[in-house]
Amino acid sequence: MTSVAEPGGLTWVTAAVTDPLAGPMLRELGDEYSARYGKDAHAEMARYPAEEFDAPHGVLLLLLERGEAVAGGAFRRYDPGTAELKRIWTHSAHRRRGLARRVVAELERVAAERGYRRVYLTTGPRQPEAKGLYLRTGYTPLFDTTADPETVGPLPFEKHLAASRGKR
Repeated sequence: MTSVAEPGGLTWVTAAVTDPLAGPMLRELGDEYSARYGKDAHAEMARYPAEEFDAPHGVLLLLLERGEAVAGGAFRRYDPGTAELKRIWTHSAHRRRGLARRVVAELERVAAERGYRRVYLTTGPRQPEAKGLYLRTGYTPLFDTTADPETVGPLPFEKHLAASRGKR
């Protein structure tokens, strides 16, 4: 596990999916998906093997405040030039602080540093907050944004990344 402190008492931590620090994030995310979609989403959360989120092809980042995970997200290799964002999350007690935007930006930075030139992701049709986040952060929707999201299914987005200017 590696960490980088930021001003304001926040710390970025790179962790494994199996790290106990990631447990609350994954549980709350699974609970929220289950409530929104009316079925147990915890199996979906385990759909990808944990090692797909390990370096060099993936990462799981947590943003800690006073040692507690307040936001996080991950990416895995989608294809040789594309990282797929997964599990973007902000703890329910810490929303409306711009943390998800910071998570997405940091994931993009790490992906570019690792040589990815494109980011791909899907979000669910019952997650309008996520759809808004991706539109506000420069992602291109790969679906008809005027259609009822429930008729589209998973909502795909992409964003092309600039070449990395080196490590932080």
